[in-house]
Amino acid sequence: MRQRVPWNSTTLHVTGNALLFLSGVILVCGIAAFFDAATSSTNWAESDAKPLLFSAALTGVLGAVMRFTTQVGDTRRSTVFSLVGFTWLTVVIVGVVPYLLAGTFVRDGASAPIVLVDAFFESVSGFSATGSTVFGTHNPIEEQSLGIMLYRQASQWVGGLGIVLLVVAVLPALRVSGLGLIDAESPGEGIGRIAPKVIDMAREFWKVYSVFTVASIVLLFAAGMGIFDAICHALSAISTGGFSTRSTSIGHFDSLSIELAIVLIMFFGATSFGLHSRLRHRKKWEFPHRYQPEFRFYVGLLGIFVLILTALLCRDGLAPLRSLRMAVFNVVTIGTTGGFGNTTGPGSDGDFAKWSAGPQFLLLLLFFIGGCTGSTAGGVKVIRIKIGSAQAVRALRSMRQPRGVFHVRYGKNVFPDLLVERIAGFIVVFGLLSILGTLTLTALGTDLLSAFTGVVGSLSNMGPALGEAGPSASFVDGYSAPARTVLAALMLVGRLEIFPMLLMLIAPYRSFRLIVPRGPIRFLRYRRTPLSD
Repeated sequence: MRQRVPWNSTTLHVTGNALLFLSGVILVCGIAAFFDAATSSTNWAESDAKPLLFSAALTGVLGAVMRFTTQVGDTRRSTVFSLVGFTWLTVVIVGVVPYLLAGTFVRDGASAPIVLVDAFFESVSGFSATGSTVFGTHNPIEEQSLGIMLYRQASQWVGGLGIVLLVVAVLPALRVSGLGLIDAESPGEGIGRIAPKVIDMAREFWKVYSVFTVASIVLLFAAGMGIFDAICHALSAISTGGFSTRSTSIGHFDSLSIELAIVLIMFFGATSFGLHSRLRHRKKWEFPHRYQPEFRFYVGLLGIFVLILTALLCRDGLAPLRSLRMAVFNVVTIGTTGGFGNTTGPGSDGDFAKWSAGPQFLLLLLFFIGGCTGSTAGGVKVIRIKIGSAQAVRALRSMRQPRGVFHVRYGKNVFPDLLVERIAGFIVVFGLLSILGTLTLTALGTDLLSAFTGVVGSLSNMGPALGEAGPSASFVDGYSAPARTVLAALMLVGRLEIFPMLLMLIAPYRSFRLIVPRGPIRFLRYRRTPLSD
């Protein structure tokens, strides 16, 4: 009997693997919900264990069909961008299923479309490690089951370092094209080549990521959190996601030790995992981070922002030590795009949405910057800010000395002009999307401050915004359902570093050539040409 040959489809093959991983994550959450129901004498069929286990089975079947009926085929660079975008979009859509089956967002006065929008928004925010949430006073996160809370946190952990990066780590068939996948999915201008093989590099990143996660759990537990809260916050802190099991986030604990632990975890999460991995192979007493220009610039930048913000808060009447505590936590949580809050309630010291204009403007600058390349953080990235500033200086010097030859330097090395152009293009596109998104949200009825900071926060995968969606508010309060849909789309675009998502849309076509047919009547039409390598 003739054996059936699998269909050549790299996109479906990788997406199937990603769904199998997601199925395993949901299964773990379902098992946790089952044991929670058993220990609390609750009928497991009436708990969220049943919808979670069913979602795991459904996701696993769908992933298995994609995985085992296809094989790796086309590995051109054009396919890579389509693959990454399609995989993320599929995972986000399938990630909505547990929320819908559990009825997480069903509430009084909420129609079916509103419930679907809220579930989609929370799913995108989770897998993009953004931290914006639709949970609030109308639907507190504390009222959700243990399984749903764990799934919500785990979605950020899986999406933090990258679903595609996880797939590459265990998919030998992508040994040749895997590096393109990693570069397309990972934040920044590509990751440092820290291992001789692509798969080894991906596995190295996930080993470091897992070790840091376990260390974070231990650190938070030692700082005073309960074991469940420690696990959940470790998953979202190392991924710089910002989801919490409490409506007031870290402010619920009102603990300096817990805040410092979260700050430390977010800082390491926003630093290049390429640097972290080198710690395993370092020589005795060698600390590779101190030689890396981006890391040094990042540390200096955060330090300067902390000092300035402390001074501004002292000027506004806050005690010096209290000002320093608020400045350190909020500069790091926004500078790393972590998105946690240390407000103990609306209008408290940590509620930066209620601060004066000076401190708010300082934080707004951090909305754009983000963390380091090769990290779990979002934003424009420190290296782009550094190179963009150097390019501006070079342009001014060129105007003064037209015949001079000037280079953009990164540390002791000359930065390639091609990458300088890409960085400049990225910053321009980021700005244009911010303006377009703000115009769209204001047209949908959102006030200007909430619209602008919400759009920038979504593109940067930061989380809370100013205005109606501060650290103590929900995105349901200040944004309509259509506006939340727009923000969800921007989160996904921002998580994929904009260009891969845009290239995914134009990948099937290379150019449009103008054809003028012969005859008495001439029509203008376009002929599409398939994209080549």
